[in-house]
Amino acid sequence: MMRTSITKLARPALLSRTFATTARVSSAGDTGAPPKTGGQGDAFQRRERASEDFAIRQREKEKLKELKKKLAEQQAHLQQLSDHIDEITKDQGGEHN
Repeated sequence: MMRTSITKLARPALLSRTFATTARVSSAGDTGAPPKTGGQGDAFQRRERASEDFAIRQREKEKLKELKKKLAEQQAHLQQLSDHIDEITKDQGGEHN
């Protein structure tokens, strides 16, 4: 019985607290607001993000260059096939192309 009365008395005190009054404490390694939450971040974060963006653009540029090369090879192959088809149909007679 005594336990339940103590528990009931302790609960309202815990539930009535609506906000904390402690100050926000930063660790030694904190570097400001992260860019993901809308903050600018510090110089290190901006430099790191710029470096990552540059590396990604370089990789995309290389991939695009490879794709253009493959496209040119495929177009040359299609042109060879088209020329070969024209050569075969020209020798067969029939309709004149």
